[in-house]
Amino acid sequence: MFKMKVAVYGQTYQDNAIEYFIELLDELSNVSAEVYIEKDFYELYRAKGNSQTFPIFTMKEGLNASFDMFVSFGGDGTILRATTFVKDLGIPIVGVNTGRLGFLSTFKKEDVRKVVREFKQGAYTVVERSLVQLNTKELDVEFGDLNFALNEITVSRKDTTSMITVETFLNNEYLTSYWADGLIISTPTGSTGYSLSCGGPVIVPTAKSLVLTPIAPHNLNARPLVISDDTVIRLKVSGREENHLVSLDSRIASLENDQEITISKAPFTIKMIEYTSESFLKTLRNKLLWGEDRRN
Repeated sequence: MFKMKVAVYGQTYQDNAIEYFIELLDELSNVSAEVYIEKDFYELYRAKGNSQTFPIFTMKEGLNASFDMFVSFGGDGTILRATTFVKDLGIPIVGVNTGRLGFLSTFKKEDVRKVVREFKQGAYTVVERSLVQLNTKELDVEFGDLNFALNEITVSRKDTTSMITVETFLNNEYLTSYWADGLIISTPTGSTGYSLSCGGPVIVPTAKSLVLTPIAPHNLNARPLVISDDTVIRLKVSGREENHLVSLDSRIASLENDQEITISKAPFTIKMIEYTSESFLKTLRNKLLWGEDRRN
């Protein structure tokens, strides 16, 4: 008989997640699932007066490829942090949204029991999401083995109101020098995040593409550019300040100007569980209010 093995992670500042987490635990107990809880989230659970004990995991240990599901309680930002636990283990992730509707964390907290029920029914697909990775020795200490991003890698100005110049090469061929506040290199997953806010296109998660989206470019004819995801991107930033910022999703570091960084597709993917009842296109309609015009 198949026995589910589930890892659970959540933001410790979201107290309201615990009540829905307890509902999930009850549903998981109905199918005799084996449950592991992230250490800090487990301590929050215990602090709320819950006495039931569970094995724990951390970013360093406790997880392996034998898990059937990784459940994230929070918003899209929590999913991005969840990827730093899962890394290249191939554990499918599902997000239970305890805040506003997200593009990644789409399951409503009130429907948390369906996470288990619909999984058992097979009413889902696993969608592989591509990632981008950063290659530069100068930032190895900062990011270590977390040199990847599910949404985007961004270079941007630091400690200045002046723009930066981002010299950009694609597969060793010069593209342009963006004169802007920064440049976003986004995956299809990240196309509905920061890139979208800066005028980038929405890209379906399964597209084999990346998009380069300048942030507030002063060369006004610079537009977002969709490229093949097997493209190797080289960037070199210059400007009035000595340093600029490099961010991988929510992780950020400072880098000296005029140092070359290379960005490419990561050699592994993140698997996301997409339930039949919570598809990407349904999320687009709900999140972006497509079709809300009265004429429709």
